[in-house]
Amino acid sequence: MITETLLEVLKKDGVVAIATLGEDGPHLVNTWNSYIRVADDGRLLIPAGYMHQTEKNIDFNPEVLITVGSSKVPGLHGPGAGFLIKGKAQFITAGADFDLLKAKFSWLRATLAVTPDSVTQTW
Repeated sequence: MITETLLEVLKKDGVVAIATLGEDGPHLVNTWNSYIRVADDGRLLIPAGYMHQTEKNIDFNPEVLITVGSSKVPGLHGPGAGFLIKGKAQFITAGADFDLLKAKFSWLRATLAVTPDSVTQTW
């Protein structure tokens, strides 16, 4: 599900948008492409510093939408590649997935782990 093009995008500069839906409605938070790690099982591991509203929403509804892209990677229609990732998320505060990111990002309080249901290249 995680393509070579998506892996290339994650290595480049770019903004990632993570959308959740909670009792109070939708919420959007951002991170950086280069912060995301892909686990051996295809989950996306994202360092969470704040993301308190995101965590509250995921407790209510674990479904997330993520967009990621880079103008530096060739896409479907020329320069620039983008992806829409739909999946289920959880926050992890201990264990191997947490430790992996904590070693790189000393400021994180949790790892946001996303299991993709679909990954679609949109551009």
